[in-house]
Formats: sequence, C-alpha cells, structure tokens
Amino acid sequence: MSKLVMLDNATRNLNTVLTVGTFDGVHEGHKVLIKSVVERANELSSRSVIVTFDPHPRDIINPGLDGIKLLSTLSERCELLADLGIDEMIVIPFDRDFSLLSSEEFIRDIIYEKIGVREFIIGYDHQFGKDREGTIETVRSLGKELGFRANVITRQEVENQTVSSTSIRKALQDEGNVEKATKFLGRHYILHGTVVHGDKRGGKIGFPTANIHVDQTKKVVPKKGVYAVWIRVDGEYYPAMMNIGKRPTFEGEDLTVEVHIFEFGQDIYGKEVQTQFVKRLRDEKKFSGIDELKKQLERDKSKAEKILKSKRPNIAKQDN
Repeated sequence: MSKLVMLDNATRNLNTVLTVGTFDGVHEGHKVLIKSVVERANELSSRSVIVTFDPHPRDIINPGLDGIKLLSTLSERCELLADLGIDEMIVIPFDRDFSLLSSEEFIRDIIYEKIGVREFIIGYDHQFGKDREGTIETVRSLGKELGFRANVITRQEVENQTVSSTSIRKALQDEGNVEKATKFLGRHYILHGTVVHGDKRGGKIGFPTANIHVDQTKKVVPKKGVYAVWIRVDGEYYPAMMNIGKRPTFEGEDLTVEVHIFEFGQDIYGKEVQTQFVKRLRDEKKFSGIDELKKQLERDKSKAEKILKSKRPNIAKQDN
C-alpha cells in the first residue's frame, strides 16, 4: 500500500515528482497522470507523490449543499494508488482556512516548502487556489522562480468521451450504467459494507440475502435496480446478484442494499465485504406476489451467472 501521510507529518524532499488533485475514483484519466509521475520519478530516482485532499473540497466550499458523493474513500484511493506504484499519498486536511490560500501561496508554502518538488506534473485543465485562479501558467512561472519543472498532461478520452469523476457519478447514480463506469474507471466500481441482520424474507423463498450496511455514507450507491456483482468475503470472490431499492413487493419504505451469493452457505454476519458492480440487469419493480417474484429471481440469477462467467473481478495487488 502507498504510504499515507498527513501534511503535518510530511517530510520535505526536493527530489520529488508530484501531482495534485482529489483523484476521486482514480479513473482512466487520473491513471495517465499518475503513471507519468511514477515513470518520471523512476527516471530521476525521485520520490513519487500524490498530493490530495480530505474532505472533498466541494464539501467545504459549498457547505449549504448536501455535499458530493464519492467514488472512492481515502483508504480506497490509497490502495488504488499503491497498485499504480506511487510512493506516498500526502493528504491535506481541506478546511475553510486552506480554501482561502491563493495558488501562489499553495505552491510556495505547501508544495515547495513543506513537501518539496523537483517536477510538478499537472492535468491540462487543472485549476487551484482561492476562486480557482491558479492555472498551468502559475505553476510554470513559479517553477522557473523556485527551480522545479512543470509538465502538462493532455485531456484523456474513452470512446470519444472525456473521462471525469463527474461523468462516472452520473453514470452510476442517474443511469445505473455500471458498464460505462467500468470503462471510465478501468475496473469495476466497488462498495464496501458490513453484513447486518435483515428480515430474512429472502431465505424463506429460496434466495437468502446478505443485507449490506454501506460503511461510508459519502460513497456513491448506484441507481435502484438489480445488478450482477462479484462479492469479496474473507479475501475470496463469489458470483452474486444485488438488489438496491425499497423492496416494493413487500411494501418496503427504507432503501436497502442486499446481495444473494450463488451456492453459498457461510454465516457472514458482522463481516466486512466488498461488492464489485459488473452489469445492471433490470429496474426494481413490484410483483403481484411471491411466485412471480421467485420466477423473476430465477431469471435474474441465470442471466447474472452467464455474465459473470466472462467478467472477472478486480484483483488488487494486495490480494495476491
């Protein structure tokens, strides 16, 4: 795993190649930037660093809104960055005072004085500092003055669409399009959660389910519906199908996340699990009764099994 370091504990090292950003989701566009950092650091025998923020800046800058839902938690980001070879992820606690720093103050006082930099790699559209007044030219100008180099990475596209965290959130939340999210992320979208007790209705109709309490309230939960998924339990991956919704056949009122794991009989109450979304099967719907629901669940299971035979789970390096 990449070394996660809070800014106050960061060690200044001028022999550092770095980039700055929230990197929510660590998607395909981010990966090009991150791989450039790793490659340059290796060429220069330098430290490779990602400078990121927690909480998400939009939660502080727009406090009156509900806040942004995230594609990845801080720990997930750290794990994903480790898989890409980053040495350190330095986390800046983003608060109101920090949001008032100008771009020049940020580069001089934080990047140069507290972290150290030899080469700053920046995305083509990156803006930063108070009111986002800092640009690529700001970095280049200060680089000439302070003695570091600035490199710019161009826009990244998948299937002629610009990759962004916003477009992935929209695909998941508004469309339930987990396949599009997979293309943009370069991996299946994941949710972590803890298995909790439910009403056990699934077991009574031959489809026992594990009710998942999503541990991070800030995480994006895909649109209501039924999905083919992989679920990781104790380091092992199992094929499954997941329902996100209010269970209208049973007159449910609360949103639930429940998963039926195929050919599985273990007691996993209280365990943390990881779900990976592969394909959306259908909308959630209300059935006339238990018999109609069971027939649909059989069709869902058959379809999910066929899909998952050709779509393997993401295996993190830490799992190997």
